Amino acid sequence: MSNDAQQPATRAITAGRSNGGRALAPTLWASSVWESTDLADANRRATKLRSTEFYGRYANPTVSSFEEAVAALEGAESSMAFASGMGAISSVVLALCSAGDHIVAQRQLYSATLAFLQGPCQRFGIEVTFVDGTKPGEFAAALRPGRTMLVIAETPTNPLLEMVDLDEIGALRGPITLVDSTFATPLGQQPLAHGVHLSLHSATKGIDGHNDATLGVVSGESDLLNHIWSYSVLHGATASPFDAFNALRGIRTLAVRTNQQAASALHIAESMQDHPAVSAAHYPGLQTHPQHDLAKRQMRHFGTVLAIDLAGGRAAAEHVLQNLHLAHVATSLGGPETIICHPRTSTHLSLTDAEAAQMGIGQGLLRISVGLEDPGDLLTDLLNALPAS
Repeated sequence: MSNDAQQPATRAITAGRSNGGRALAPTLWASSVWESTDLADANRRATKLRSTEFYGRYANPTVSSFEEAVAALEGAESSMAFASGMGAISSVVLALCSAGDHIVAQRQLYSATLAFLQGPCQRFGIEVTFVDGTKPGEFAAALRPGRTMLVIAETPTNPLLEMVDLDEIGALRGPITLVDSTFATPLGQQPLAHGVHLSLHSATKGIDGHNDATLGVVSGESDLLNHIWSYSVLHGATASPFDAFNALRGIRTLAVRTNQQAASALHIAESMQDHPAVSAAHYPGLQTHPQHDLAKRQMRHFGTVLAIDLAGGRAAAEHVLQNLHLAHVATSLGGPETIICHPRTSTHLSLTDAEAAQMGIGQGLLRISVGLEDPGDLLTDLLNALPAS
């Protein structure tokens, strides 16, 4: 059976093995430089696109194996790894946009992405228009023919799990379209199948899945990725072979991890939404989620992260974080342990009060990345930590 005919869970096991010989485990190539046989060979290595045996900033066999695996899961011609998710987004933006160009981005983006678009991009003369990604037609209405070079979307969003219609993004004509798909993982959705040009992940999160690698990855057509690569060797946000090794190992269990985590997340969200201490539960798998039908249409599962708004605001949030025994307080997501963060004072700290209010990120909001613990044990821990009504 060819890789193309395999189901996603099988593909996660079989993909990314071209540089490993007959080894079943991923192969770690730690070298940062390779020897050339003569001047002609040195020139060939130096001028070859993404040469895996030249210099580590250009490519590395272990990193290449990780890229190959992600491309297979994304249904992409090619993938390209970076030192972090922000290394990926900044490299893509600066590879595709110059002074005088225009970007359309949704307002509901990860705060560091927002900070990059509002800070360095504007300083470099790249204009950015922000829209509400949940409202149909806003991306198209904001395009400026001949000037808009890039459209940036994120779905599900961080931290409120709002949805953006991938078909709408894929139907845009003119600019390159980019979707941050971190919360879904490649097994949760495939933006490229909806006509989107680039699918981006912070592979630090669910793809690696063990809290032991820092990586970003972008997938799309080979020619477009090669163009981005030609800038990335100057930008220098180079993926570590050690992190790629860990993430490639993480991909082997991606399907079983996310299936269990998504099932647990739905169970917890359903149990939380009617609790008197919770004013709202945010999870695309809930029937009450305003975009539940859209999530069903474009996602294979509803993801491993949920959020809850506490009726008691910041004091209630502090009470929960101080009374957890099983879940951990941390700011990442996608790992085997359940971790909870308070976005307003951590992941989205850089937002102004007005920006946070506009995005719906209040002092009582908690983001929960559901781990692999027994769902009953986890739910008991969370319920016991909630303030008494």
